[in-house]
Amino acid sequence: MSASTKNSSEISQIENPFLDYIGIVSGQMKEGKANLSLDLHHHHMNSWQITHGGVLMTLLDVVMAMAGRSLHDDQKGVVTVEMKTTFLQPGGIVGGRLEARSVAFHQSTTMCFCDGEIWSGDKLVAKAMGTYKYLRSLKSKAGLVKMGGSD
Repeated sequence: MSASTKNSSEISQIENPFLDYIGIVSGQMKEGKANLSLDLHHHHMNSWQITHGGVLMTLLDVVMAMAGRSLHDDQKGVVTVEMKTTFLQPGGIVGGRLEARSVAFHQSTTMCFCDGEIWSGDKLVAKAMGTYKYLRSLKSKAGLVKMGGSD
C-alpha cells in the first residue's frame, strides 16, 4: 500500500476510528514535519456545500499533532493544549481534495509548538498554530473510560 493510500491509523501507529471514519489519508510524518489529505465527500460539507470548519480544524489538529509526535522515535502521544485557527477562504467542494501540512517549530521536554496549513490546490484555505503536551504513555482503555465518568 502506498503512502498516499494509507489510512490515519497505519501511519501514526495509533488507532483512531474517528479519523478513519472521516476518511483522512496520511502522507508523511518525520523530522518535525507531517502532511495528510482528505478527499471531500457530501458528509464533509456544511449547509453552504463547502467544507465544514470542524473538518478543517480536525485536519489541522491532527497534522500538527503528527508533526510534534514525529520528533520522537517512539511516537509518544500528545494532547492538544490550545489551537488558534484562521479561515482564509472556503475550503473546497465535493470531489475536491484538501492537503494539510505542518511543521513543529519548537519543543521543550514536555511541549511542542506547531504551525499548520490547509491547501485546496494552489489556494491557502486555513492556517493554525497549536501547542501540544507530550504524554509519557497512552492511557489504558479502562483508564480513559474512568476519566470520562463511566464505569
